[in-house]
Amino acid sequence: MRKNTWPVLSVFLRKKEIFRHFSSFLAEITAFFANHTAKKAVLIRKKRWYTMDRKECALKSGAEMGINMNLQNKKVLVVGSGKSGIGAVRLLGKLGALPVLFDSNEKLDKEELLEKTGKIPGMEILLGSIPKEREKEFFLVVISPGVPVDAPWLSGFRALNIPVFGEIELAGSYAKGKVIGITGTNGKTTTTTLVGKIMAAFYESVYVVGNIGNPYTDIALDTREDTVTVAEISSFQLETVYDFKPAVSAILNITPDHLNRHHTMECYVKTKEEIAKNQGKEDICVLNYEDEYTRDFGERCPAKVVFFSSKRELPEGIYQKDGDIFLAGAGMKESRKLMNIHDMKLVGMCNVENVMAAIAISMAMKVPEEIILETIREFQAVEHRIEFVDTKGGVDYYNDSKGTNPDASIQGIRAMTKPTVLIGGGYDKESSYDEWIEAFDGKVKALVLIGQTREKIAACARRHGIQNVILADTFGEAFAVCVSQAEPGDAVLLSPACASWGMFKDYEERGRMFKELVEKIGV
Repeated sequence: MRKNTWPVLSVFLRKKEIFRHFSSFLAEITAFFANHTAKKAVLIRKKRWYTMDRKECALKSGAEMGINMNLQNKKVLVVGSGKSGIGAVRLLGKLGALPVLFDSNEKLDKEELLEKTGKIPGMEILLGSIPKEREKEFFLVVISPGVPVDAPWLSGFRALNIPVFGEIELAGSYAKGKVIGITGTNGKTTTTTLVGKIMAAFYESVYVVGNIGNPYTDIALDTREDTVTVAEISSFQLETVYDFKPAVSAILNITPDHLNRHHTMECYVKTKEEIAKNQGKEDICVLNYEDEYTRDFGERCPAKVVFFSSKRELPEGIYQKDGDIFLAGAGMKESRKLMNIHDMKLVGMCNVENVMAAIAISMAMKVPEEIILETIREFQAVEHRIEFVDTKGGVDYYNDSKGTNPDASIQGIRAMTKPTVLIGGGYDKESSYDEWIEAFDGKVKALVLIGQTREKIAACARRHGIQNVILADTFGEAFAVCVSQAEPGDAVLLSPACASWGMFKDYEERGRMFKELVEKIGV
């Protein structure tokens, strides 16, 4: 009897389970529209729930949900009072929304924040925490890049199906013209700045925004149909993009970084790839052929891929060989030399790669070749990125404070051509330092370490045979040690391989202090 009954019972249970899931799904959809139809003007192009590894539907409002927002008199919660948050509040004010600026730091000065935002009518500031009962008041939540998308307190908004955006998505919803989106673990700032210069030399209306320090939201409403916006986009910002669609995107490289935020390398790589997810074959994605992650992504990228390479000839794309940069392409009988790397003012192979990416991006944007190459020849190094500061007592001083992870600092030490006294260490992002230490290649005569990671790096250095390792308690002490260790003909390099947090506000403050100390030598 059990044998005869079981198949029927099994089918019944499966049907019951399917019905239960279907009922649950219908309940979710019904609740969604019940909560939002009266409150929100939403145009849905496609409907697909968004899931990405550890994020677990962190942004369940729909990865490809085109949201046409009428924000007039709608309450929007903006999380974070840094540049990104302030920019979002200003844009929301111009759109007629009622922004509520929230920051967990309850010691902030509300009046000072109101001055920064411009005292928008109906605006409110919340410090410390958000009362649970207030969550349902909001039409939209806009989080700053520093806020993890898997922060537990965001779950209440997701449960209410309230969309959670980032600044890039918010600004992109209202900006006009074409967008160039540039990401990568290293080289973003240099490449974005260079591409911005090239675009400005050809196009009339150009903005450079994003992770570079200029909020996209500050200029979104100033853009026109003929505007070109060059956006540096970090992995933190890419966690909260849905419909963002650059005409040209670029992933310069992907190496381990921010694993304390993304948790796994797989998730970090997938987050970087988000920059191209909405592109089509009419769009361009520029990728590094010498990076295994970006080369692999090239096989499944939805856009037309243009590769660049610093190590081999390519049948199509931009490549470097024996100090010359070449263009190769379909329909060309042979590759054509564009320029010699010694014609530019940037140093290091990392910058050769940045330049090749900039060439590919600019050609995709139809900028004449002569304008591209002339701009590159005149372009100076970005501040804090292998930046020559001065020569004092026969010693060259270089500021590479932008070297906030081991791979970036590998490029910094590779650019040195003299015996080098190196300042390293800082905030621990759970990075591994073996490859960085191996890249010293006999150049580093003294390693001076500071910050949270100093003992971790010191142990790693000694495992690799580096004996002249000095631990310092303060940045000033570290600098003084460098001055005493360096001799005429040497270089002193600040390239910490770590973030600055804990000792400085950001890498820029760290770099400025280094330069100030250099200028005081001998005074």
